[in-house]
Amino acid sequence: MDKWKFYTSNEIKPAGWLRRQLEIQAEGLSGNLHRVWPDIRDSKWIGGGREGWERVPYWLDGFIPLACLLEDEEMISTAKRYVDAILAMQEDDGWICPCSKSKRKFYDTWAVQLITKTLKVYYDCSGDERIPDVLSRILKNYYELLRDGEIRLFGWAKYRWFETFLALNFLDERFGEDWIRDLAQILKDRGFDYGSAVGSWEKPRRLWRRKTHIVNLAMMLKSEAVSHDLLGEGYADEAERFRRILDRYNGTAFEGFTGDEVLAGLDPTRGTELCAVVEQMFSYELLFAHTGENRWAEKLEALAFNALPATLDEDMRTHQYVQMVNQIACQKTTPFTPFGTNGPEAHLFGLEPNFGCCTANFNQGWPKLALAAFLHDGNTIISSVMLPCVLKDQGVTIRLETEYPFRNRARYLINTDRAFSFMVRIPSFAKNVVVNGTEMKNEDLRFEIRPGRTEISVGFDTVPVLLPRPNGLFALRVGSLLFSVPVGYDKIPHEYTKRGVERKYPYCDYQLVPKSDWNYAFADTDFTVSYADISDHPFSQSHPPVTVRAEMQKIDWGLKFPFRTVCRKTPKSQTPVSPAEEIALIPYGCAKLRMTEMPKI
Repeated sequence: MDKWKFYTSNEIKPAGWLRRQLEIQAEGLSGNLHRVWPDIRDSKWIGGGREGWERVPYWLDGFIPLACLLEDEEMISTAKRYVDAILAMQEDDGWICPCSKSKRKFYDTWAVQLITKTLKVYYDCSGDERIPDVLSRILKNYYELLRDGEIRLFGWAKYRWFETFLALNFLDERFGEDWIRDLAQILKDRGFDYGSAVGSWEKPRRLWRRKTHIVNLAMMLKSEAVSHDLLGEGYADEAERFRRILDRYNGTAFEGFTGDEVLAGLDPTRGTELCAVVEQMFSYELLFAHTGENRWAEKLEALAFNALPATLDEDMRTHQYVQMVNQIACQKTTPFTPFGTNGPEAHLFGLEPNFGCCTANFNQGWPKLALAAFLHDGNTIISSVMLPCVLKDQGVTIRLETEYPFRNRARYLINTDRAFSFMVRIPSFAKNVVVNGTEMKNEDLRFEIRPGRTEISVGFDTVPVLLPRPNGLFALRVGSLLFSVPVGYDKIPHEYTKRGVERKYPYCDYQLVPKSDWNYAFADTDFTVSYADISDHPFSQSHPPVTVRAEMQKIDWGLKFPFRTVCRKTPKSQTPVSPAEEIALIPYGCAKLRMTEMPKI
């Protein structure tokens, strides 16, 4: 059983910079995808003729909690319209995907797994009592078809079998029927065993394989946590073992893994797919809830505050398919590609650069992070990620006022008519923790809250740290925030139509052409942190909320052959070619073009 349980979008409401970030998402691509993208607007899921597999379920998985967190009635109505259309398609035997009965045998049932996950999200947000029965009929039909050999587990479904458990666990708690556990065992037995693939993670190759596919691996990290109870198995913390191996051979400075489709090694100019970022975030949210281990929440923060905003445009109207840790330009590299199995435009900002899965799937990142701000267990509530928001839970109201991670201060205003235990997770990197003016140990805080009004002020310090990276490079980190040398750029739009999909301003493609120097190295280890107000766009390259001033020197870094817009994996030379100068490094998530892993000289 999970140590911590999640609240719903009816109980948590975003505030401060987090609310603004969600508003930007709603004003951008997420809130308009059903208007501008045929694969959502005209999907087979709602009776149209466009894609009828993963894209609508992916989009709804983020759009639904986004709408409910913002209490946006138009968006809530749109979500209901889509769900109503999907439910209307359910057949008498329980099958719900837009696939004729004669073609079920050839249909990759990843879509079955995904739509059950999405409908569970809809139930959590809406309380729609149609959903439990719909889910039960979908998955009982799935069980019978698999049991009787009418369909088989293949393709993406074979490698993502554990995603079904998000709905199965819910059904087991609600109905407890024998077939639920039987289906769980079938999925485990016929699904892919990632333990058998570990060797292939150690020597990444430019070969497209599902066992090294970055999104599969990001999802896989939560597999044991979500499945072992229903399977009657003990918990062995396989996620930590797998993560350590992946990090050793494919790790990034932002706590993710390289994967331009498949694992890509330790080169900071290789890409990381956006789908993998949001799926790894979700895995860490569930791992923290299941284990209560703080390491998962810290890794969640590193991804959420760095990798996620970095690969989205500030107005969230466009996104990249893959981001680079050292990204000096976002320009098409035809006829060659710097990536493993992605195309030469995968790092452009656009509507659906390279492939459309991320267009639909990135939507879950910010809303699900907001829902991970507070968790609970019985009569205990924990502030798991310091995010500005308001929690209302059975007579308890907690308002968290904070600008974290940009500043390390938090103010909890608690009004309650009942007693409860309250915890605040303190990051391991925190120093000089102070609570209501009193210095405390650097450990999680626990309070016994009595009826009435309570105010708790928490603050701590963080210090700049140069983290060693492979190949003699270093990355600067302060708390959860990674810092980069920002590269100025010109943004060049490109409007066109491809395969019936119109890329029209503002939802077109953009190349970012650099117009400032990038070939720097750290010249000193003394750093000065400065703060500014959070702008209307919290992760803004032109108005970052925090900067770190550092002494830097230019070096002959060089370009990766045969590209003119990709830097080398390591510098050609570390000999300085300029005097030292003071550079203002900004948060990685703010810098769309950046140098992050650099040498010390």
